[in-house]
Amino acid sequence: MEISVLQQEVDRWIKEVGVRYFNELTNTAVLMEEVGELARIMARKYGEQSFKAGEDDSKLADEMADVLFVLVCLANQTGVDLTVAMKKNFEKKTKRDADRHKDNQKLQ
Repeated sequence: MEISVLQQEVDRWIKEVGVRYFNELTNTAVLMEEVGELARIMARKYGEQSFKAGEDDSKLADEMADVLFVLVCLANQTGVDLTVAMKKNFEKKTKRDADRHKDNQKLQ
């Protein structure tokens, strides 16, 4: 799915099922909550923490999707075209990091 289509689909879903967008501050808090849920799984699967009894990493993809969904909500609410934003971000990173990572001995 292209990013522009994702933005349209999220907007459609919000208007048809979600009634309306939460305000931007609420959605920012929800985004932090979702990132925390993702971080919890990552810390247990790839970090040094362990899962509690009955927990596993089965919700990893779902938590990533939750983060993306709320981020797209915020983009829609604030008028950010994520396709344009990502293109500009890649240009920025490419210019800034043209040799940085190649020359990083930690990455060799």
